[in-house]
Amino acid sequence: MKLVLIEGPAKRETIKKYLGSDFEVFATKGHIRDLPVKTLGVDVQKNYNPTYEIIQGKEDLVKQLKQKASKAEKIYLATDPDREGEAISWHLSTILGLDKDAPVRVEFNELSKNAVQGGINSPRALNYNLIDAQQARRVLDRLMGYKLSPLLSQKIRSKLSAGRVQSVVLKLVVDREKKIQSFVPEEYWDVNALLNKVNDNLIFKADLSTYQSKKIKIENSDQMQKVVADLKNANYVVSDVKESVVYSKSPAPYITSTLQQDAINKLKMSLSAYTKCAQDLYEGIEIQGEGKTALITYIRTDSTRVAVGAQEMAKQFILSNFGPKYAPAKYNVYETKKGAQDAHEAIRPITLQYTPESLKNRIESRYLQLYTLVFNRFLASQMTNAQFDSLTVDISANDYSFRASGKALKFDGFLKVYKQIEDEKSGINIPNLVKGEVLNLSELKYEQKFTKPPVRYTDATLVKEMEDKGIGRPATYAATVLTISNREYTTKDGKYILPTELGVKVVEFLEGYFENLMNVKFTADMEEKLDDIELGGKNWKEIIDKFYGDFTIQLDNAYQKSQLMKKEVEVSDVVCEKCGAKMVYREGKFGRFLACPNYPKCKNTMRIESEHTVKEKGICPKCGGTVSEKFSKKGKTFFGCDNYPKCDYVSWDLPIGKCPKCNSTLLKSFSGKKERIYCENKDCDYKKIINEDDKE
Repeated sequence: MKLVLIEGPAKRETIKKYLGSDFEVFATKGHIRDLPVKTLGVDVQKNYNPTYEIIQGKEDLVKQLKQKASKAEKIYLATDPDREGEAISWHLSTILGLDKDAPVRVEFNELSKNAVQGGINSPRALNYNLIDAQQARRVLDRLMGYKLSPLLSQKIRSKLSAGRVQSVVLKLVVDREKKIQSFVPEEYWDVNALLNKVNDNLIFKADLSTYQSKKIKIENSDQMQKVVADLKNANYVVSDVKESVVYSKSPAPYITSTLQQDAINKLKMSLSAYTKCAQDLYEGIEIQGEGKTALITYIRTDSTRVAVGAQEMAKQFILSNFGPKYAPAKYNVYETKKGAQDAHEAIRPITLQYTPESLKNRIESRYLQLYTLVFNRFLASQMTNAQFDSLTVDISANDYSFRASGKALKFDGFLKVYKQIEDEKSGINIPNLVKGEVLNLSELKYEQKFTKPPVRYTDATLVKEMEDKGIGRPATYAATVLTISNREYTTKDGKYILPTELGVKVVEFLEGYFENLMNVKFTADMEEKLDDIELGGKNWKEIIDKFYGDFTIQLDNAYQKSQLMKKEVEVSDVVCEKCGAKMVYREGKFGRFLACPNYPKCKNTMRIESEHTVKEKGICPKCGGTVSEKFSKKGKTFFGCDNYPKCDYVSWDLPIGKCPKCNSTLLKSFSGKKERIYCENKDCDYKKIINEDDKE
C-alpha cells in the first residue's frame, strides 16, 4: 500500500479516484504541529529557534498516521502547493522520521487525472527555502502578536490582539475614515452644449473642456455665470474631427484578488462564502452522474501566467466554437505584477469540456455562478481584441472648446464571451461633421456639483488595496479582512467597512509607539524579504534578528511611557431587572449599550434608546407630524415619524420643510462636523452646505 498525505478531507475522494486501489489517501486537516499556544515558543536567546508541538486535539490523528505510515511501502507528501503546504509536509516528514532529502514531496496545481498521476510519478525532495520562508513568517507573526497583544490588553481593553498584517490593514480603514470625516466639499460646475447641424434635427451633447487651450474648472456660481454669458451668443464651429479604430484587450485571467473582487461585486457573495465556494471548486464538487470532480486550478495565486498546454486547449476550443477570427496568431501573455511570487498559474478551468451550459442543473447554483466567471474570463483572455470605431469632435466657441466623443463596436472579439457593461452601451450618436462646419446651439446646460469624499472600503476594494500596496499574500487577503471584523475593530454599514471606536483607538496607540510596524511600506518590504528567503540566499534568522532588536526597544518604550487608554466604567441609573445591580455603559459592535456589571454571572444587556446624537426634530412630509432620530436593531440611526405605526414615514436624512425652488421635500444630511441641506427631487439642483458659523 502507498500512502498519500493531503491537507483537506474534501479533496480526498477526488484524488483517490485518479490513483486507484494501490493508494490510500489520508487527510491531516491542515497543520499537525505548530508553536505552543500558551508560551512564546521562540527562543530569542538562542538564534530564534522555534519549538513545535502537536496541535491540541490532533494526538489521535498522529497515532493513526504513524500506524498507517508503518505499513506503507511508500509515502507521498501531497499537501497544498505553497509555503504553508511545504511546511506541513516538513512537519509530517519530521513526525514520521523520513529522510529529509528523500524524494517524497508531490505537487499538483490542479486535481485532474493527468496532474495527480504526473505528480505521483515525479516526486521531489522538500524545498527548505519554502519551509524557511514559512518559518520566518510564523516566528515573525508570533513575536509581534505575542508581545503586542498583552500590551494592548493592558493599556486599552482586555483580550485584544495585534498582528503584523492585520494592524496595518486596520490602519488603512481608519485612515480612510479620517479622510472622510475631515473632507470639505468643493463646489464645481459642469457645462455642456446641446448642438445640431444646420437643417438637421439630430442633437448631440458636447462637454466644455478648455478655456484658451487650458483645462477649465468652474468653481462657483459667479464664474459659471460669466462662462454662460460668454457662450450664449458664441459661434460654435467644428475645429477638429478624429476618426480611428481602437482596440480593447481582454483582462488577464483571474488571480486570487481579482476573483475575490468579482465574486463580491458581480455575484454579491460575502468574502467567507466566496472562500468556501472557490475551495470546493478546486477540491472537487458533486457533478450529477459523475461524482466528485475538481473544476478549477489552485486558487491561491498572484500570477497571470497560463501553461502552454492550457493556452492550446483554449485555442482549439475557440477555433471550434467561434472560428479563426477569434483566435490570435500568438498566445496572449499578460504581465504579472512586480513582486508576485509567480509560483502557480492563474486560476482557470481544468478542462473546457465542462462548459457552464453543460453543468446547468448538475451542480449547485453558487458553484455554477463562480465557475462561469472563471470559465468566461479564462476563455476571453485567450481571444482576439475587440475593435471599435471611435469618433472625437472638438468644437470651438470664442475662447472655449467643447468635446464630443463616442465609439461603436466594430468586431466583438473577446466580448463574445466576456460582456462588459460599458462596451454594450457604447455607440456613436454624432452626425457626420467636417472641420470648419458651423453648428447650431440648441441649449446650454449647466449643473452645480460638489466634490465627494473618498469612498469607504468594501471587502472587495480592501482586498484590492492590500494587493496594490503589497500587504500580505493571496492566501492571507480574505483571512485578514475577516479577522479585523471578528476582533470588532471594524463593522459594516451595508457593504461598507467602518472602523469601530476600539479599532481607531488600537491604531492610534500602535502608531504612537510602533511607527514602522504601522507603516504600509515597511510591511510590504517585509513581504519582499520573506519572498527573498523563498528564492534562496537569505538567512531567515538574520532577518528576524534585525526586526526584533528594534521591536524590543519600541516595546519597552510603549510599556514605560504610554498612558492607559481604558475608559473609566460609567455607571447608569438603570437597574438590572435580573439581579438588581446598577447597569454600566459598554461599547459594542453596534455602539453603546447597557450591561450588567456582574457579568459573567449575569449576562443581561439593554439597548440605549434615549441617547440621540441628533437633537433636531423634523417635519413629516406624509402626515405633518414630528420626525425624530430612531435606532434600528443593529444600532444604525435613521429618521422616522413619531406617529408610527399610523404613519410609516422613514428616511436616512431629516426632512425639514419644503424646497424653495420646486416645493419638494427638503432634507438635512448629518455627516461628521458638516451638515448639508438638499432637495430630494433629483431634477432640482438646490443644495446648501452649513458651516459652523451658519449654525450660530
